[in-house]
Amino acid sequence: MKYLLASLFGLFSLFGSVMAQEISPDALVQQVTDDVLTIVRQDKDIQSGDTGKALKLVETKVLPYFDFQRMTALAVGRNWSKATPEQKQRLSEEFKTLLVRTYSNALTSYKDQTISYRPSQIETGETDVIVKTEVRQPGSKPIPLNYALQKQSGGWKVYDVMVSGVSLVTNYRGSFANEVRSNGIAGLIQMLSDRNKKLASANT
Repeated sequence: MKYLLASLFGLFSLFGSVMAQEISPDALVQQVTDDVLTIVRQDKDIQSGDTGKALKLVETKVLPYFDFQRMTALAVGRNWSKATPEQKQRLSEEFKTLLVRTYSNALTSYKDQTISYRPSQIETGETDVIVKTEVRQPGSKPIPLNYALQKQSGGWKVYDVMVSGVSLVTNYRGSFANEVRSNGIAGLIQMLSDRNKKLASANT
C-alpha cells in the first residue's frame, strides 16, 4: 500500500505543467506519470528519505488538483450534514493535512515500480471519469490503481483513488463514523488533529 500511495502523489506532482492542455483525462494521467517517474528516480534526496522535500513537492505541485472538500465529505459520509460550516472547513483542512503527510512519507519509498495503462471508456463531454492504471513491481502481481476525476471550473480534479477496488476515502468512513458516534464531530476533528501532530513530530 505504501508505494501505491507514493504513486498517487507522484502521478500528480507535475499536474500543473500540463493542466492547460486540452487532452483527455487518461492521456493526461499517462503523460504526467511518465514525466514524474523519471524525476523521482533521479531525485536522490527523496529516495534517501527526505520527507521535507517530498512534502514541499506535494504542497506546491499537488494540492490545487485535488478536491479535498469532496474527499472529506465522502470520508465522513452521512455525518457530514451534521457538521457546521466551520467544522466542515476544519475537517477538510485536517483530512488534507493527514493525506498530504501520509503520502509525502510514502513518496520517499518509491523504488522500481512501473505504471501500465488500462483502456478507459471515456465519452466526449463526460465530466466525471475513472482513469484505470496498474502498478507493476518485479515479483508481484499487478495491482489496479484507479483515479476518479471530475471536471470543474478550474479543470480536472481528483476526488477519490481506488486501490484493488477499495476506495481510499470510503476506507476511512468506518473509523470516522465510530469517532463521531463516540465523541461527535468535534471529537473527529480532534482525532485528526492529534494524528497530524504525531506525524509532524515523527518527521522532525
